[in-house]
Parts: sequence; structure tokens; C-alpha cells
Amino acid sequence: MTMLDRMRRHRNWLKWSLGIVIAGFVLLYVPSFLRPAGVGAAPTDTLVTVNGYPVTVAAYQRVYQSQLQQLQRAYGGQLNDDMIRQFGIGQRILAQLVDEQAVVAEADRIGLSVSDGELRQRIINMPGLQQDGHFIGDAAYRQLLMSQRPPLRPADFEAQLRQTLLAEKLQGAVTAWINVDDAEADQAYRDRNEKVKLDLAIFTANNFRSGITPTDAELTAHFEANKETYRLPEKRRVRFLSVDGEALRASMSVTPQEVEARYTANRQTYSTPEQVRASHILLKTEGKDEEAVRKQAEAILAKAKGGADFAGLAKQFSEDEASKVQGGDLDYFGRGAMVKEFDDAVWAMQPGQISDLVKSSFGFHIIKLVDKRAATTKTLDEVRANIEDQIRYEKAQSEATRIATEIAGQIKSPSDLDSVARARGLAVGDSGLFSREEPLAGLGFAPAVSAEAFTQEQGKVSGMLRTNQGYAFITVVEIKPSELPTLDQVKDKVRDDVVRTKAVDLARTRAAQMAASAKTNFASAAKAAGVEVKTTDLISRGAALPEIGVNSAVDKAVFALKKGETSAPISTDNAVVVARVVDRTDVTPEAVAEGRTAIKEELLQQKRNEFFAAYMAKAKEKMTFTNNDEAIRTVLGAR
Repeated sequence: MTMLDRMRRHRNWLKWSLGIVIAGFVLLYVPSFLRPAGVGAAPTDTLVTVNGYPVTVAAYQRVYQSQLQQLQRAYGGQLNDDMIRQFGIGQRILAQLVDEQAVVAEADRIGLSVSDGELRQRIINMPGLQQDGHFIGDAAYRQLLMSQRPPLRPADFEAQLRQTLLAEKLQGAVTAWINVDDAEADQAYRDRNEKVKLDLAIFTANNFRSGITPTDAELTAHFEANKETYRLPEKRRVRFLSVDGEALRASMSVTPQEVEARYTANRQTYSTPEQVRASHILLKTEGKDEEAVRKQAEAILAKAKGGADFAGLAKQFSEDEASKVQGGDLDYFGRGAMVKEFDDAVWAMQPGQISDLVKSSFGFHIIKLVDKRAATTKTLDEVRANIEDQIRYEKAQSEATRIATEIAGQIKSPSDLDSVARARGLAVGDSGLFSREEPLAGLGFAPAVSAEAFTQEQGKVSGMLRTNQGYAFITVVEIKPSELPTLDQVKDKVRDDVVRTKAVDLARTRAAQMAASAKTNFASAAKAAGVEVKTTDLISRGAALPEIGVNSAVDKAVFALKKGETSAPISTDNAVVVARVVDRTDVTPEAVAEGRTAIKEELLQQKRNEFFAAYMAKAKEKMTFTNNDEAIRTVLGAR
């Protein structure tokens, strides 16, 4: 997670508190102009029942609207329709709600519950519901909930909070035995906070491919030694009847009244809130002498206010790795997007102004306000074509759902595909042979179709299956089992693998020659070997390295070296690296001791979360799930 991500997460308390009771949905975003949530379904309708516990339309709509509002405030109109349609948002929300009810069912099975007294105690102790150390009172509590966008009824908030408490109880009951000792926490702290600055000589295999021409004997030998890696996957061929929503779109009519009503109902969707663009220089204080950091920050601030290039200072001094490469630029963001101290400062500034030092939980910030944008709302004429297209898409998908639902009862055998297609003026297609990971001719990538095709018996016919365009009904007409190929069938791939292997061997030989002389003069040795030295900033484990990205083998080797030492050649998938540690920052025993408690809690929570996820996966295998397919199709808007 980048520093900017963390800053945007640590906002005012109420957003955080409400986030707890709607956990799992922070990144979900679907504007209602794409798909009215739950239109045509009653709030009391059940979508899925988990061991008798219902997931209702009302619960779905509540989460949907909450996320719509949160993301609109955070991002305005920056997400476009095509991006949103690819997210599968409705399915994610529904899956999360099902998981929540599974937790309730499992808690009930082992006799756990949350009393009214426990619920009340959690509410009155919430930091955001405190004033001068006391609960703000029931009237102010209700008013605060109703002031949210969308408003929250106390009953809904408390029902979700009760589920959160129940989940906490269940997780506590099944993970209480898990522990993290001091040694594990200390090592994790060192692993995260140790840094090295590296000189890298990277011998990329691609640079050694030229001139490598494997003989037929070499190809044969490699193929025979690695034949199983070239095994051809099972392939299947299906005939399908397609109900294509995209083909129906052009025939869908949209009235001006529909467009105006959609615009009016979703005007905020077309609004972009007031935003600022800022750059910052961050000096972290964690594990450091705060006064020393302050003095350094004051010196940099004096340079910035003295006319020095702010972007250059950020690149040189900022410890926010994500923004420093952009000269400290944080791009545009709205109110409440950053931590409070940063937010208060930046919104009080004028473009071109540089702040005094701003202290936050991350350290000292020097902020430059670059620009301010006023809130804007697009007019109906500006978005009319877009809205018309959206409504036409929804109508086409609804029509495809209606047609597919009608004909589903008429398709009982493979021969029905042709008779129903003739009667309805639809098309029956042939996919050709395809593997599980390949697109189908005429349907493209269709996970639901592929999953059914590779489990269906020949002579059977499927029910309605979702595709990107609409729906399909399929029957398997050919199965080609997995098989070992002949060399001729995979000769190009074998040749490429042999060339790559030989190129890596050549790179390793050149790297070994360079490493032998690099201990005295790394730069000269690299130049003699014909490679350019790449120098990193101070980086921690898991940082992306030039040309090779994140690589655990390189991390392991370089963090075992002392300052000034040079590694032996380190092999990666497509390169060989020789590294020299130019500088390194080790953590002190005092810093390790200071960070021990926090990292121990983090590791403990991580371990418990992982175990609890595995526990619930096993528990769900024994539960009964009943789907209301019609209600689900209605609520998900045929998506």
C-alpha cells in the first residue's frame, strides 16, 4: 500500500466507523444510471437463503446505495461506463452478503449471539459518538446517522453492527489459540524497514538470443526431457443458441421523458465535487528522532519557500515513494480524501502557496497547492447521448433476459436448440474446439459457458448461461481429451524455450565473469561486460527493480550483504543480476522494540483472518444455499 493510499484511508472517524459495518465494499462502485438496483423486486424478497438465513433485496440495495455515494464523493465522475461494466459489482455485493449470512449461520450453530446490552455498549463507546469523553446521546446519534449520504436508519446501522460483533465473536472463538511471538514480530519489522541502495548490472537473456540456432537434436532432447510441460489441454466443442442483448440494442426505443427522468434522479452522478491538486514532500518520523526530522524538514521548507524547484526537492528528499517520482504530485482529490491534518492545511491554501510544516501520523509534510477546481455539473444536453445509450443497453439486456427465460422451459434436449431458434428467429452457432482458457468462436470469453461445457455430458443441454452479450444454451458435441503432443505440434514453443535457456546460460556466464572483477570496481567491470549500471534509491524488500520487477531471489541475496559488498550472479526467469550494496539502512534494536507491539498486532490479525477464512470455507461446505434465480436476475439487472 502506498503512502497516498494510507493517507486517503485515514479520514474522519465516522467514515471509518461506518466502514466497519459495511466492510468488504470499499472499492465497489456502480452508478445507478447503469442499472437501477433492484428495480422490479420488493425489498422483502429473498435473493439467497443460507441455512435458513435470508439475504434480502433491501440488504442488497442498502449496500449498493452506500457504496454509490461513497465512491461518488471520493472520485466524482472519473470512472467511465466501460470500466464499471467490467467489474461484476452486483455479483460481488451479493457474494459478500452471502458470506455475512454464512457467518451468522455458523455462529448460531455453535451457540454464539450478541445481546442488546453488548450492542449498546459498543455504540456508546464508539470514538466518533463521543463528546468530552461521553456518549453524545440518542438524539444526536440518530441525527448523525440520518445526516449520512445515503441516510442510515438506526435499526439498519444496528443490525449491521450486530452482525459485525457476531463475526468478531465467532472469529475470536475459533482463532483465540493463534499467537505471534516476539522473535517473529521483530523479524517482520526488520524485513519491512531494512533498506538498501543498489548498483545493478542486469544481464537480460534477450540480449543474448541473437545467433542462437538450436539443432534438431537439441530440440528433440529438450522435448523428450520436458514432454509433460507441453501437454495439450482437453478441448471441447459446443453448439449454442445465443440470445444476444447487443443485437437487440438497436431496436430499443428511448423517450425524452425517460432520459430526463434518469438525469433528474441521478444528477449527482454527473457532478464533480470541488477538488484541489497538490504536491507534497514527506519526511517520515516512524522509528526516528522526531526533532532531527523536524530540523531537516525546516531546512527543506526554507529552500522551497526560497524559490527552489519543488518537484526537484520532492524527488530528492520525499519519503513518499509513490509520489516522489512524480515530483510529489498527488493529482486532484476532493475534501476528506486525505488525513485530517493534511486536509485542513491544503483546503486553507491558495494555488501557488507553500504550507508551513504539517505534522500528521506519517511525519512532516511540506505541501504546495497547485490548482483548485470548482464543483461542476454536466447539463442534460451534455450527457443525453450517454444516458440514451445506457437506457437502451438496460432495455436490451432486460429483453434478452425475458426471451431467455421464456425459451428456457422449451429447451429440454439438444434438438430443441434448432427448433426454438427457428421459431424465434435466433441463431445456432458452433464454437469450434476450445480449451478452458480460450474464447469461444461467436461468444468470446464466457466463463459461465466454459465452466458448463467442461462438466456437461454429451447428449445433454444446459439451462440459460450468462455471456458478455446476453445468454446462451449449449450442448457438447465433441470432446478431445488432453494428450501429449508430437514435437512437430509444439516445435516453435520448444525452440523458443531452448533459445531462452541457452540465452540465460550465456547471461549467467557473462555475469559470473563480471562478478569476479566487480569487487574492486563495479562500474568498470560492468562497462567491460557491456551492461549499464542501474542505481536504485534506498528500497525495502518487495520493491520493483529495473527490468526485472519484484524478485524474492534478489531480495534474499542483497539483504544478506553488507554495505560495499557485491553479490554472486543471481538468476531470475529471464535475466541474471549482479548487485552491489551502495548503502543500507538497518533498524536499531530500539526501533525494533518500539515497533514490536504494532507489528505483532498486525501479524496476529493477519494470521487470524487467514485461518478464519479457511475455517469459514470449510463451514460453508456443510451449509445449504437456496437461490431465488428470478429475484437475483431482477436485482442484478440481467448482468
